Amino acid sequence: MAHKPQIKIPAIYMRGGTSKGVFFRLQDLPEAAQVPGKARDNLLLRVIGSPDPYGKQTDGMGGATSSTSKTVILSPSTQPEHDVDYMFGQVSIDKAFVDWSGNCGNLSAAVGAFAISSGLVDASRIPNNGTAVVRIWQANISKTIIAHIPITDGEVQETGGFELDGVTFPAAEVQIEFMDPAADEEGGGGSMFPTGNLVDELDVPGVGKLKATMIDAGIPTIFINAADIGYNGTELQDAINGNPDALVMFEKIRAHGAVRMGLIKHVDEAADRQHTPKVAFVAAPADYVASSGKQIAASDVDLLVRALSMGKMHHAMMGTAAVAIGTAAAIPGTLVNLAAGGGERTAVVFGHPSGTLRVGAEAAQINGEWTVKKAIMSRSARILMEGWVRVPGGAL
Repeated sequence: MAHKPQIKIPAIYMRGGTSKGVFFRLQDLPEAAQVPGKARDNLLLRVIGSPDPYGKQTDGMGGATSSTSKTVILSPSTQPEHDVDYMFGQVSIDKAFVDWSGNCGNLSAAVGAFAISSGLVDASRIPNNGTAVVRIWQANISKTIIAHIPITDGEVQETGGFELDGVTFPAAEVQIEFMDPAADEEGGGGSMFPTGNLVDELDVPGVGKLKATMIDAGIPTIFINAADIGYNGTELQDAINGNPDALVMFEKIRAHGAVRMGLIKHVDEAADRQHTPKVAFVAAPADYVASSGKQIAASDVDLLVRALSMGKMHHAMMGTAAVAIGTAAAIPGTLVNLAAGGGERTAVVFGHPSGTLRVGAEAAQINGEWTVKKAIMSRSARILMEGWVRVPGGAL
């Protein structure tokens, strides 16, 4: 019996924010995988180790969580005034499915560093010491991201003293600007509030009628009040992920919210759109102990937020959901804004299971429509391993 040998593909394994993923240059992929389609999806599934009915991704690079089952493809930008095009693929753990419907805000923090290290940014744009500004075109959602990458002696600086809750060790700070993060009709994505309302009543069979803020900024997100579903906003992962009934409830909320947002036509389609929308619950500030044992005081935060990604509660906060939080908090009357005390604000500090995070956003109402120029947050990133990944030759 003939056996096809493994093929090896240049790749870098990186942490960005509270996520990890396998990064590729488009030009390094096998020719069949250099274009969107089945060959590319099959390759990335095999790289990550999916689908895995055991839920472990033992035979691949994935870490068996939504935060570590991720892939990134970069190429020289096709857009004017941009350095690099960035495609993000969220790989399902137990299904043969790669979701291309949204961005990963955490891995966005690693894109600039990867682009510089991989020669995708013109050398003239990189100072010997200082900050390199990398202009990123997020191709999944057709939006611009600006990454401010620290440079020391002509190289990307990865080490430093910046601490990020949800990440064990300090590193260099990377500031990320998500430009015009909200959906816009000109871009074909509809409005920031797809239903036209800041707060809707979402009728979910088996759950009941819930107040919901459904927003498309950073990533489509459904916000509900923690108290309306029996929670207080201080929950850690096990309280949700260890409760099958809770996970079923949140998936029902997500599916029905997706229909109301116009992302799908029927709730059954939600199973094939796992990455978006996200669902999160919010509450007013309260004291709690983070998963690391860190004491978080009510006075440390403006509100509490817990969010689910790929069917499980996130151990910290997705970067794109943080953009949605910051944007919604800046708009008086949303559930996020009300949980933070209401009124006008340009930044919030929110509590998540691993600690706290600050995100800024400036919103304005123009001709009756809410717009946001940009959302800003700081993350960190570093290369964990570089070389080649290997996959069986028949994987494509």
